[in-house]
Amino acid sequence: MSDLAKRAQLTAIEQSGWGQPFRLLQPHNASFWVYAVGVGAGAVSIARYFGSGGAFYAPAIVGGVLLFGLYLVPWLLLLRHHNRFTSQPAGLLATAFFWGGVAATFWIALPANGALLEIWAKVGGTSFAANWAAGLTAPINEEWGKALGLVLLIGLAPRLVRSAYDGFIIGAFIGLGFTVFEDVLYVYNGAAQGFGVDQLGTTVQMFVVRGASGIVSHALFSAIFCAGLMWVLGRTPGERNVVGGVLAMLTAMAFHFAWDDMGGLSGGGPLITVLPFAIGVVELVVLFFVLRHAASRERAWTRDLLGPEVESGVVDPPLLDAASGLRKQRKAYRKSLHSRRKARRLLEGTGDLAHEIARAGGADTPRVVHARSELLRLRDLA
Repeated sequence: MSDLAKRAQLTAIEQSGWGQPFRLLQPHNASFWVYAVGVGAGAVSIARYFGSGGAFYAPAIVGGVLLFGLYLVPWLLLLRHHNRFTSQPAGLLATAFFWGGVAATFWIALPANGALLEIWAKVGGTSFAANWAAGLTAPINEEWGKALGLVLLIGLAPRLVRSAYDGFIIGAFIGLGFTVFEDVLYVYNGAAQGFGVDQLGTTVQMFVVRGASGIVSHALFSAIFCAGLMWVLGRTPGERNVVGGVLAMLTAMAFHFAWDDMGGLSGGGPLITVLPFAIGVVELVVLFFVLRHAASRERAWTRDLLGPEVESGVVDPPLLDAASGLRKQRKAYRKSLHSRRKARRLLEGTGDLAHEIARAGGADTPRVVHARSELLRLRDLA
């Protein structure tokens, strides 16, 4: 093993913070108390909001919780797949999710949106407010309210939250929490507007509409916005990009504006049936563009961390390319092995080895030795 490869490995571990534990309970950290106040106040707001009619609208609430709980499953699998580079601990991601769902939704967005919507109605009149108030309100209150969760996580785990890709993944979890809790709120409001008639039917209808739009909604907005915020902050050497970061944040807010003011943008005409699909396509293109660029630093860290393993022959170059690459590299690797299953197992084994090396700070601990031997066994089988 060369000294150069070992130094690059240790630098990658230090810069990425990979392998560091996450601890939420930090009584001497101001970020913890802001988080606790936000989530606590949000929880009180939830109790007050649902408390008065909770018993009567129980079928809608329970149905909404169950359906959107199931809705979480594919999202979590997708985000787990993307959290494969210098991966974030589950506890940190759960903390992000509950900030988005409880604090950002009920502590910040609900009262702030109500106040600002009233101001727009007074300033521009009811017609102006109906067409444009939502889009002039939510992108400000909601995107910054969600991003506050990322800022607090930087305060709680400064060594873990370093790159734009960290911001992308954490932002997606914050946005997912916001989506799920907001959608249950929409289910409740829908049942209340129908005076409790056919609550389960209303719930299913709301699930279909909100579930479909959720693909290009808060998780996407927050992933782009928080990646941009991390580019502005530049918490890892060479990654600061103020102009690109501000553009990403403004783009996320513009998408949010367009989604909320679809009626105003379409002029109430037939364009309303086409506009959601057109905006959705543009959003996904931008999302993957931001994802590719945000992942570049993480991919470099992964290569550096596994560099000594390549020199020793544990990881071969094609496997390294696949483990640190994008979909194109992984697809090429699967094709070279003529087996999706073997490629998946080898990639998982490589990820396990990288994780153990990071946890050990580059040392050869028993867990590292075991992960290395297991990867070699999988390579022999392949």
